[in-house]
Amino acid sequence: MFTTKSNDSELWLAITKSDLKAFNVLFDRYWSSIYTTAFSYLKDPEASSEITHDIFLNIWNKRSELDIQSFKGYLTASARYHVYKRKKTIKSINIQYIEDYESLEAASVQNSGDEKVSYMELEDKVDSFLNELPSRCREIFILSRKEHLSNDEIAQRLCISKRTVENQLTSALKYLRMSLRNIGIILIILHL
Repeated sequence: MFTTKSNDSELWLAITKSDLKAFNVLFDRYWSSIYTTAFSYLKDPEASSEITHDIFLNIWNKRSELDIQSFKGYLTASARYHVYKRKKTIKSINIQYIEDYESLEAASVQNSGDEKVSYMELEDKVDSFLNELPSRCREIFILSRKEHLSNDEIAQRLCISKRTVENQLTSALKYLRMSLRNIGIILIILHL
């Protein structure tokens, strides 16, 4: 029987064997912490609750596939990643209302729109490649490139060495370069 005094490792091992009671103990232990993390970024109770539930639902659904060494670290990284994804989807494009269209050059209006669409498509593609990275590698990349933290700040925040941060960033960038290069080749072939 699992209690609130059972450690995370024991509970996680039981969860991988489909023990719902162990899952409920971890859920009760970490729900408010994950909710608070999401809320601190979003300031939206409904979205924060949805993210928290999605994370735990994903853990239960993928319990046999996941290899979680630090449950608390995994949840914190997942919360930050889900918050990042949520912020990205709710980010709106500024709309400017213009009364005199004739004063604008049609080409510049069209090009800026095309550039935004192309940029958004490329950003979506990069995000899909990021999803294929291991969770720690993805989290470090997002902290570095999206939140603009230094390697030292990332190392302090995640309680890991600066060298680990550098290695993970190198791996992520190498993977993205290879993946994006393949897309470039495909686009060239399609336009021939």
